Amino acid sequence: MSEHDTPAHSRNTLTLLEAMDQEGNGIDRPGLHASQGELPENETFGDVLARSMARRAFLLGAAASVPVLMAGATLLPSAAEAATKDGLNFKPISPSTLDEVVVPVDYFHEVVVKWGDPLFPGAPAFNFKNQTAAAQKQQFGYNSDFLGYFQLNGSNRALLAVNHEYTSGTEMFRNYVPGAKKEETDIEIAAHGGSVVELVRDYSGWRYVKNSKYNRRITGDTPMIITGPAAGHKLMKTKADRSGKHVLGMLNNCSGGKTPWGTWLTCEENFNQYFANNDQTADADVKAAHARYGVSGGATFRLWEKFYDRFDCSKEPNEAFRFGWVVEIDPYNPNFVPRKRTALGRCKHEAATMALANDGRAVVYSGDDERFDYVYKFVSRDRYNPGNRADNFDLLDHGTLYVAKFRDDNTGVWIPLTITHPKLQGKFADQGEILMKTRLAADAVGATAMDRPEDCQPNPVNGKVYLTMTNNSKRTSVVPDAGSALANPRVPNYNGHIIELTEGGNDHGSTKFRWEIFLLAGDPKVDLKTNKADLTPGLPSNTTFFAGYADADKLGKVSCPDNIAFDSRGNLWIATDGQPESVDIGMPNDAIHAVPTAGPDRGYLRQFLSGPKGCEICGPEFSSDETTLFCAVQHPGEGGGVPNQISNWPDRGIFTRPGVVAVRHRDSRKIGG
Repeated sequence: MSEHDTPAHSRNTLTLLEAMDQEGNGIDRPGLHASQGELPENETFGDVLARSMARRAFLLGAAASVPVLMAGATLLPSAAEAATKDGLNFKPISPSTLDEVVVPVDYFHEVVVKWGDPLFPGAPAFNFKNQTAAAQKQQFGYNSDFLGYFQLNGSNRALLAVNHEYTSGTEMFRNYVPGAKKEETDIEIAAHGGSVVELVRDYSGWRYVKNSKYNRRITGDTPMIITGPAAGHKLMKTKADRSGKHVLGMLNNCSGGKTPWGTWLTCEENFNQYFANNDQTADADVKAAHARYGVSGGATFRLWEKFYDRFDCSKEPNEAFRFGWVVEIDPYNPNFVPRKRTALGRCKHEAATMALANDGRAVVYSGDDERFDYVYKFVSRDRYNPGNRADNFDLLDHGTLYVAKFRDDNTGVWIPLTITHPKLQGKFADQGEILMKTRLAADAVGATAMDRPEDCQPNPVNGKVYLTMTNNSKRTSVVPDAGSALANPRVPNYNGHIIELTEGGNDHGSTKFRWEIFLLAGDPKVDLKTNKADLTPGLPSNTTFFAGYADADKLGKVSCPDNIAFDSRGNLWIATDGQPESVDIGMPNDAIHAVPTAGPDRGYLRQFLSGPKGCEICGPEFSSDETTLFCAVQHPGEGGGVPNQISNWPDRGIFTRPGVVAVRHRDSRKIGG
């Protein structure tokens, strides 16, 4: 998820953090390069965007600023849209540097569940000084990310499916030394994965049900099934699993999605950080594939390979192929065996969000969260059956995976990654290999390199798909594939942007689309007033654009958009990851912002929530009646260690406890209303 700077406390003890942060992404800092193999040589999205803007400037016959150029007919609201009421009536908060969750006037928040809370009968209460792996398997996991709200009977009961992305030993244990204690490694493995927790709302608010029959922990060693075209592939087979169809655990689960048939899609993102010694991999092709995904040539900073051979490529060269997948789980059935759906491809999946094609086929959108990587979608072979839930449980095992190619005339195509594609024939033995080496296949067909594609969410009101690009400091004149003024919308891209994509015929199953820039993040009070936008020889890094909304005095500033969600009115809610690291606009704590996508206030961005110090805000999710907004507070106090010098949220002790909060209005109104 994050690509912010290395925590200061880690730099002396974790040498590999010079190139990798605690979440496994390359450090987002000019001049440094993640250990991910060579960058692909494909045309970048910046190439496309720059030519598009230049063409539009010529056609309009004006040397105008970017906000004017980009507020053309395809971006301005129609008369019908202008009459739409977005219903966002809250008083925006000011950016905060406080070590607490801040919400608007007349709103309040409550901590619903946090790291270490016991979930089962007999599970021990959290004891920081006496942690064990056995206890952690019965307790809520660490660093929550994606949140999925699944309704139970009535509006006051629900299941919350939660991803636990990664662990940070320096915030979990006193005097932590990587690889020093096997028991600490086992606790970290147990704290990964996900949780299913029953929630109940009564007069006092939301609370989790400790002994619910639905509660579940999925960890880094929970047995799972590998399904789809890559199941049983020779590259899936290991000493422990000769079938290539069974795997232990899921790792680095970042964002995710929900299916129409009520299952949870959880995405393995920076799985590469757990696997060591790729330089000693004997098979050159396997070694090259792992390098393209950033698998370490030497030791990892976690050193799990010290205790478990499966994390050592020199001993188990195929184990890494068994991670990087979208995992489907039924939250209503605690005995459901999680399934890694290989038909959806293997990459650093940030999200897996669902829509239905016009003919009823299932469509899953996903971004590969790496600088200069790609946007994907999967379209199922068969149709969704709303009348029989069980009929849909294998729907994601058969279909076609596509990768996006953006063109500079604001059109684009979805390129199929299939064994029949002429650019893939001869380079891959079969469809299973294509899916296991998705990045290499996308490289080969000429997909468009993007600025860290993260969440990809269909808007339930207008049907468009919104793609968040968090940032890309490496998009500079000295980095391959990003070296010229035509290479990008901004050089470098510290603050990120959001793309609005319209599928051909308004059909999610289409292979063609149109695209526009919806938001270029930054501080509009600086950019719109000083009119810094420029077309030659490229755009300055702090140029902003907010869907044509030009009242800089009303707009809030935003940086590093990450997870997003929509309310039933079509308003976009943006959670950020890395605002404090924005080097050119000086953003405070990470936050949630809301912005209409239609009507007279289209682009009018306002801040709704601020997180405590050192955190990122993840997984914004509404209750079914939209009177509650849930979000995860991930890694509060990151870099502070124990005792934590940055944050002591939420218990005000010597350490922090990542958790989930619920935000409500004092009059039980819909959020934002």
